[in-house]
Amino acid sequence: MDIGIDAKGRKKVADALEQVLADTFALYSKTHGYHWNVEGPRFSQLHLLFETQYNELWNALDGIAERMRELGSYAPALESVGSKSAIPVDNGVPSDEQMLTNLVAGNEAVVKSARACMKTADEAGDQVTVDLMSARCAAGEKAAWMLRAHHGK
Repeated sequence: MDIGIDAKGRKKVADALEQVLADTFALYSKTHGYHWNVEGPRFSQLHLLFETQYNELWNALDGIAERMRELGSYAPALESVGSKSAIPVDNGVPSDEQMLTNLVAGNEAVVKSARACMKTADEAGDQVTVDLMSARCAAGEKAAWMLRAHHGK
């Protein structure tokens, strides 16, 4: 495979992408679960916000996994992908305020792993992954901002 990145660089980038995939998958699952379970006077607003965000995350997963394949690595699936995430699993269904707090933290975790991946990709000379991760950072920062605006923090 000759895409202008040596095998060692492709492996490092794919490993970094795997972390972004894991964090994105965990955040997708959490956001979708909150969409199903949110209650209270802001139900309609939060239900719609969470739906918008989980749809964006779902679409992002495909691009991340496909980039791993383009680099010659396999993308993990199902439980194996989420098990590597830094985003904690909930015990029970949190309040709507806690949902917002958790999703802000989840988006910040995705941005953190995307920034680390972007650095690894830049060092490997992989501009395609740098661009992909830049888009993930922008989406995560926007999502966190919107969540904070609903949260009042």
